Amino acid sequence: MTEQTEKEILDLLHAQAYEKAFNLIVGKLSRKVYWQIRKMVLSHDDANDVLQNTFIKAWGALPEFRGDSKISTWLYKIATNESLSFLTTQRAKHMADPLDLEDIMIQNLQADPYFSGDEAQLKLQKAIAQLPEKQRLVFNMKYFDEMKYEDMSEILGTSVGALKASYHIAVQKIEAFLKMEE
Repeated sequence: MTEQTEKEILDLLHAQAYEKAFNLIVGKLSRKVYWQIRKMVLSHDDANDVLQNTFIKAWGALPEFRGDSKISTWLYKIATNESLSFLTTQRAKHMADPLDLEDIMIQNLQADPYFSGDEAQLKLQKAIAQLPEKQRLVFNMKYFDEMKYEDMSEILGTSVGALKASYHIAVQKIEAFLKMEE
């Protein structure tokens, strides 16, 4: 989102024009937030559900937004928390299941009519799905979204050093997984 759009939204919020500000946020950020969520939950339908929950939470919290962070960072943080909550709920549902959640997520991805990746993309997604949730999140934000560590730190509440280490370890795990798949 451009600085001009950010300023426009902040001006609308200060004027208590919440509906206009919210519509602008949705219009400018929904696609990026959807893909952030989708990389965590993998399924299109699940990503849409989490996206909807994200915007419901954002709408409720919009009057309290003080501008301490960028609006995109604030929304990514809500989306991240919603994604992690969704995954925790899914993990609890499948505790008694012999398949673990990562296998179920990959099966859902393969069956998803919206997944258009080739075999290499599917292998990469399998490797990413094997990562612990927070590590997967850090990897996706850095690798796919090219997000700066400072922004990730603000979203995740983790130090830049810890994020760099987490990303490095995630890359090593993915490389090892892909070598085993050859």
